[in-house]
Amino acid sequence: MNSVPMWTRRRWLRRGAGLAASLGVAGMARAQAGRPFTMSYGWVPWAAGNSPVTQHMISKRLIEKYAVEFGYDLTMDYRTYPAAAPQVDALAAGQLDMAMWGNTPTIRAIVAQHPFSLVSVAEGRLRFLLCTRKDSPIRNVQDLKGKTVGTLVGADPYNAFTQILRYELGNPDPAAHGIRMVHLPTLPEAAQVPAGMDATLAVYPAFLKAQATGTVAIMNSYGYTESHYDGPEGKGAGILLPSVKNSPFYPDGYYLHRSFRIVHNSLVEKHPNLVLAFLLAQQEAVGVLSEADPGVVSQLVKSYWGLSPAEGAKVVRDEVVFRRGWAWSTEGDALSLLATSKMIAGARIIPEPLNWAQVKSVFVKTAPVVKLAYDRLGAKPALAEFQSARVGDLRGLPSWEMQRWKDRA
Repeated sequence: MNSVPMWTRRRWLRRGAGLAASLGVAGMARAQAGRPFTMSYGWVPWAAGNSPVTQHMISKRLIEKYAVEFGYDLTMDYRTYPAAAPQVDALAAGQLDMAMWGNTPTIRAIVAQHPFSLVSVAEGRLRFLLCTRKDSPIRNVQDLKGKTVGTLVGADPYNAFTQILRYELGNPDPAAHGIRMVHLPTLPEAAQVPAGMDATLAVYPAFLKAQATGTVAIMNSYGYTESHYDGPEGKGAGILLPSVKNSPFYPDGYYLHRSFRIVHNSLVEKHPNLVLAFLLAQQEAVGVLSEADPGVVSQLVKSYWGLSPAEGAKVVRDEVVFRRGWAWSTEGDALSLLATSKMIAGARIIPEPLNWAQVKSVFVKTAPVVKLAYDRLGAKPALAEFQSARVGDLRGLPSWEMQRWKDRA
């Protein structure tokens, strides 16, 4: 676990004031000493790794703790949402300061030119599962032809599904296989495989809870079979499907899932030290939880996930920020936005894919603040670890090294 270097209050306040000056708000930290401030913060507790991290920050009042160092008497207004879409609307209307969005809502907000920036990785490598009922004759992807499939259309589960179709059946468009898609608005609903659905795409926490009601899984977005699989590669769980190796996101799987912490641009422009306080709080939470027993971590959000320690530990072990031990955004994480934009443009969810300059633009305002947080926490990990190929997730240089990111079409 990363240790936090000891800084005197006076020394760090001087550094914080320097940050404010560098971002065009000179003297702000001193001028706002003791100033009451309420910050609204949206999160999705039914998702994956963002949930225990946020809950730990809530229970330990971590953002408030660091905000004191910069002269703020901070009140956090935490707001739970079932998904990202209503958060996007709230932020666009100026009613939300920070949020947690997946790839697709983030891309749509970039296209709409909403005033936001990306702060850090909220979660990643969420396991998406192709689910059905235990008595279903659907046992592999080929069996889906001509069937009805439900999921959160226009979001990460749908995108993961289209990429499974791309590499298993040769075409990402469900209609090309006679598959009728039905929108299911909540993550728990998809895991239940409602009446009228032959199959669904569900997220791991919701699936694990739904197993007790008869939901089974055929395969997952990492490219491995699940217990209900019976097909060309064999029978049962744990078989690596050869098609996943054709994905540009392997070893992440068929789909490069990332969700990000988002900030309204007015907050990072007027109150950069509150963004810095958040980053320090998030990294403290990630560091502590990465070292803790995964089952115990999962019980922080038992009221949302509804899982036992043994089942909840499975979700925690998948989480990319816990596997890394840090939440800094990297070039690989940014690539998830570029790649996903190509997918959803093909599905006509947006008019055309993002270009690399558009993706990079949402890291520009926050990169200096992120670098300050990284330096304060001992500059860990070293840049070599960001670029290591001997890990199970796509990385690359961090956001403050953006000028060294590769040019991409």
